[in-house]
Amino acid sequence: QGNGDAPRTEEIQGNLMAGFRHLSKCCPAVRDGPALREPAVEMSAAERFIHEALEVIIDEAVKKATDVQEKVCDWQSPEKLRELLDLELKDGGESDSKILQHCKNAIRYSVKTSHPRFFNQLFAGLEPYSMVASFITEAVKTSLYTYEVAPVFTLMEDAVLKKMMELIGWDEGGDGIFNPGGSMSNMYAVNLARYRFCPDIKEVGLYNAPRLVMFTSQEGHYSISKAAALLGLGTKNVYSILPPADMLLSLMILVQGAVPFFVNATAGTTVFGAFDPVDEIADICERHSLWLHVDACWGGAALVSNQHKHLLKGIHRADSVAWNPHKMLMACLQCSAFLIKDKTSLLQRCHSAKASYLFQQDKFYDVSYDTGDKSVQCSRKPDAFKFWLMWKALGSSELERRVDRALAMARYLAQTVKKREGFHLLMKPEYANVCFWYVPPALRGLPDGPELWRKLHTVAPVIKERMMKTGSMMIGYQTHGDKPNFFRMVVINPQVSKQDLDFVLDEIHSLGKDLR
Repeated sequence: QGNGDAPRTEEIQGNLMAGFRHLSKCCPAVRDGPALREPAVEMSAAERFIHEALEVIIDEAVKKATDVQEKVCDWQSPEKLRELLDLELKDGGESDSKILQHCKNAIRYSVKTSHPRFFNQLFAGLEPYSMVASFITEAVKTSLYTYEVAPVFTLMEDAVLKKMMELIGWDEGGDGIFNPGGSMSNMYAVNLARYRFCPDIKEVGLYNAPRLVMFTSQEGHYSISKAAALLGLGTKNVYSILPPADMLLSLMILVQGAVPFFVNATAGTTVFGAFDPVDEIADICERHSLWLHVDACWGGAALVSNQHKHLLKGIHRADSVAWNPHKMLMACLQCSAFLIKDKTSLLQRCHSAKASYLFQQDKFYDVSYDTGDKSVQCSRKPDAFKFWLMWKALGSSELERRVDRALAMARYLAQTVKKREGFHLLMKPEYANVCFWYVPPALRGLPDGPELWRKLHTVAPVIKERMMKTGSMMIGYQTHGDKPNFFRMVVINPQVSKQDLDFVLDEIHSLGKDLR
């Protein structure tokens, strides 16, 4: 008090009271009331609803969806479907009975990808063990970034990745992670390859980097170009490998100061199911110190088959591999693994941000099990469990039988196509993709040439429209290069019989025989 510069006691008290009044306005006092006394969710009602919903799932999404007598799809236009689904979200909630009806409608108007006559995508069929695993991961509701929050699934992911590396042929192991889709796996590969080549890019960016170029097989997946765009490399710096690949690569090294760093080989192309000669490409990559990535999202399943693993000869020489068990092996979507041969924590160093609220280094357990910093994501679903539980239930031998049967059925279909009048096979299938044209009777007398190709180009789209509207089956079509539209059938589902494949060809003829 003796110091004239010191504030007076009254002034201090006044300032404190003003501060308290401000806080009371910003943070009003919490009063006891229903919001605090009553639980927000009545668990008995929640359990009852879940039981009822599971009955709907079993009846509608399992029994009916796999019944060959049911439709593959109940086609509706977007305008009509919007009305049928009652999409408006309102202030007030609806009764459980109405919600269950919404569940039924969602299943009814969805495409039944488990149906034995669904051949439209690179996934199909019902996998019960993987489905149950999906239910469990949703019920447990955890995220796979630290061992403390996801101990079981952390260890399961590690076990699955190690087994997959063993099948690839990496006897000394490696590293890896499950992520949302093969496109992400391919992006990881490009990013890791660039980081190994130019580690400074992570911190200083592209400003001082040379012009980096990458190569992919001509039939490679479009996600490679998307990765180049997303990572700032530019789609014009992605080049297709054409035979002889070695000559092309050698020339590119000399062009305009470009620096090659990455090659993508495809094991099972999307359209034709073709396999690149990985061993030959690996020779080139080793010669030029290039990162070799193998996109085996579709064809990786052949590794479980002694009869067909030769298709991926040389894959053990790859620096990284993308493999989607949700395709041929039928794990529930999504289930995609990215694997690398490196064991020096390259994946961690490339993507690590060291978030202190997650990845504390003074935890009471071995923090090497905190795998989240390997990922570009934060939250990450424990997708590996869907593959682990399925693998546990079936064993490697049954997985092998699934692959062998699917490819045998594809060969049967190809042979049948060759025998059928009006059907023409594009090429002998190497995997489970069977590509063919259907030529209606009115076009069969036309000579091979532009007029036939022009008219044939319109056939597949019309037949596809008709099959969707009848709901009898579902297969895809596309053009390729200068070829007119053709059908692409993909055989995966072990429920598919020879009778189903015969039906498809009969139905195509029935739906398209009037076309001119």
